[in-house]
Amino acid sequence: MRSIEKSQQAFKDASNYFPGGVDSPVRAFKNVGGNPLFIKKGAGSHIYDIDGHDYIDYVLSWGPLILGHADAKVVTALKAAVSNGTSYGAPTLLETTLAKKIQSIVPTMEMMRMVSSGTEATMSAIRVARGVTKRDKIVKFIGNYHGHSDSLLVDAGSGVATFDINTSPGVPKALAYDTLTSPYNDVATIKQIFEKHGDEIACVIVEPVAGNMGVIPGTQDFLQTLRELTQQHGSILIFDEVMSGFRAAYRGAQSLYGIQPDMTTLGKVVGGGLPVGVFGGRRDIMKQVAPQGPIYHAGTLSGNPLAMTGGISTLEQLTPALYDQMTEKVNRLAKGIKDAAASHHIPIVVHHVGTMWSYFFNQGPVNNFDDVQRSDMAFFAKFFNALLAQGIYTAPSEYETNFMSSKHTDDEIDQTIAGFNQAFDDVLKG
Repeated sequence: MRSIEKSQQAFKDASNYFPGGVDSPVRAFKNVGGNPLFIKKGAGSHIYDIDGHDYIDYVLSWGPLILGHADAKVVTALKAAVSNGTSYGAPTLLETTLAKKIQSIVPTMEMMRMVSSGTEATMSAIRVARGVTKRDKIVKFIGNYHGHSDSLLVDAGSGVATFDINTSPGVPKALAYDTLTSPYNDVATIKQIFEKHGDEIACVIVEPVAGNMGVIPGTQDFLQTLRELTQQHGSILIFDEVMSGFRAAYRGAQSLYGIQPDMTTLGKVVGGGLPVGVFGGRRDIMKQVAPQGPIYHAGTLSGNPLAMTGGISTLEQLTPALYDQMTEKVNRLAKGIKDAAASHHIPIVVHHVGTMWSYFFNQGPVNNFDDVQRSDMAFFAKFFNALLAQGIYTAPSEYETNFMSSKHTDDEIDQTIAGFNQAFDDVLKG
């Protein structure tokens, strides 16, 4: 067992200043037991804790680091940007450069607005949808997490699901009332909702590839139904691709399904590891945003030069060929994990789309939040810690997603598969 005395002391100290000792809940390792690791640095596909241990990292800051930690080109660009200042509160050429790059990859982003987080992007997109349609009700799907703004914390995934919170205290009942929820991948229920409330619904927001209850792809029928229903009733379809954008595929999940949403939210990869988010979509919708229109949005750090630089430097390095390489690594890893589980007679479901992957200790199938909840969470907690002892760092919750980077090597994939086999041995031995 690796000694983590420094991390344990650091967590004790942090608990005096931060609720649960952390600035974001899942980092606390509460549902898997043990002590969270305090990280000193990252390099390539590895992270290093303050106790001197290194780990092959598949969390990658929860997705942004598609080029791995401290990518040389990104770091060089950021160093140059810092020397010019960190924020101006005024327009820069960098914002337009990044916007042009985003639009060239995701053409449905005809106009956009830069923000500082995924939460801000989804919150703002919904405000715009409500303002354009002059309606209040929104539809979201159980287990989809769209950030921690009030309207979106009803039946959310990710950390909310990890800690078994249905609706957070502090969310007004009126907002919860205007948020209609439906099971993910359930065509019949969403049709019923639109039959009853169609003319009141401002928008439908959905993760086309869910990543906040583990990886669960939307079905073609489900997403196509959303497109048809929203068009029929004059509602706005928002694809939340904060996670799946530049992860599920080079041009995002919407390119996999051939569906054009009215609006899209992006984050994570688009900032190259710096705090950033983007919301945008149809030109006629986005022209309603201030100062061109009456729907207000503002942000002091929106489009700040460091985040824009990180995004530009990252997106310039991404190519379809690079995605093919990363996807092949994910395919090989997924097969290795399934083979390891089978050899130990452990029921497992492994989902992967592009550079996103996750595993459930479950007989399957796993198509929605109820299916995920039938997974063996107790076994997952034991297995997570056994895998960590092998130097493999994966998401500390079955409701979260793991990722591949361009820096993971074939040898590291083999090492990870071996780590899964050893972790199964260790857990079964008790």
